[in-house]
Amino acid sequence: MSQHFPAHRARKRFGQNFLQDLGVISRIVRAIRPAEGERLVEIGPGQGALTGPLLEAAGKLEVIELDRDLIPGLRVQFFNYPDFVIHEGDALRFDFPALVGDGPALRVVGNLPYNISTPLIFHLLEARGAIADMHFMLQKEVVERLAAEPGGTDWGRLSVMTQYYCAVENLFLVPPSAFFPAPKVDSAIVRLVPHAELPHPATDEKLLAIIVREAFSQRRKTLRNNFKGRIDAEQLTALGIEPSRRPQTLTVAELVMITNHLSAQGMTASQADSAPRKRPRSNVGHGEVTTSQAATDSDHDA
Repeated sequence: MSQHFPAHRARKRFGQNFLQDLGVISRIVRAIRPAEGERLVEIGPGQGALTGPLLEAAGKLEVIELDRDLIPGLRVQFFNYPDFVIHEGDALRFDFPALVGDGPALRVVGNLPYNISTPLIFHLLEARGAIADMHFMLQKEVVERLAAEPGGTDWGRLSVMTQYYCAVENLFLVPPSAFFPAPKVDSAIVRLVPHAELPHPATDEKLLAIIVREAFSQRRKTLRNNFKGRIDAEQLTALGIEPSRRPQTLTVAELVMITNHLSAQGMTASQADSAPRKRPRSNVGHGEVTTSQAATDSDHDA
């Protein structure tokens, strides 16, 4: 069964595919389980397909919408909800922690445009201290990478960095027919819950982002060759990691262990990002790499 909305031409530059299947909408809301008093934030409400059920359940909702042509329709559609707030702007630049104040942590939901999903997730990970959980509709392949396990082809930088910060759960698939216009790919719903305490804390998280990036930049090489100039075979062996393994077999804990070893030797993120691959002996180089910058490169480089 589908719901029909006022005519609006979906804009390719915004990556718009409007959710319209009522059965899928109901299933998403059941997965989120919104409750009164919670601080819900929806990214990209579009024509309000998910917005209505969320408002009905929670009584209040803040949305972030980039397409200004959709905002008047949202205001009219939900005029009878005094606690419905629209923020016109780009979610990639939005200050999510500023919404919290003295209130509860945010519950963030959204049907994310495929073309910005990865950088947006990393932007939200940087704001994780203000977030209780996240439920997103994403391209199926992206969700599979987020929820992947070590050893498979989907395991990569996106998997590692997301699972370093969050518990990830691939909930269910959504077919193209649930949208208008129908995308050419399948979608899926994912749940991300920031860890209250990191299971494997890195001494230097910026250095971790660089080491993870380097590990997966040449996936076919062994660790001995991939980390050449950073850490030698003897050091890997001393850490309990076989140097002949491939990067996609490394767990989050092992990548953190390698990072912490390098950090203990004196390596900083600035040095790692700018200096030649030599074991750290002196302070060299400059510049920093953030988690979001680590997300801009391809996650599946050969």
